Amino acid sequence: MARPTAEKAQDILMSDFQTLVADTEKLLAHTASLAGEQADELRDQINESLVRARETLSVAQAALRERSQEAVVATEEYVQANPWQSVGIAAGAGFLIGLLATRR
Repeated sequence: MARPTAEKAQDILMSDFQTLVADTEKLLAHTASLAGEQADELRDQINESLVRARETLSVAQAALRERSQEAVVATEEYVQANPWQSVGIAAGAGFLIGLLATRR
């Protein structure tokens, strides 16, 4: 049950970053009509930043997926090895959340 939620959150985060990069590319394309040496330098700098952002994004995405997968596996192993402790922890957390929610 936790696995689909974590994967969905990762997908949303990666989608948002990819949208940011795509929007920046559109901005770069719209600045193509600008003329002059400074505009060319600005476009080159933006383009270099986009390339670095894409590389960083792909590395971060792979690392995030790997770490979250490890966390999900570790949690599942713990719950399977200690089912009653897991139930107790979940009940305690639910009780605390209930107390905090009713204090409003």
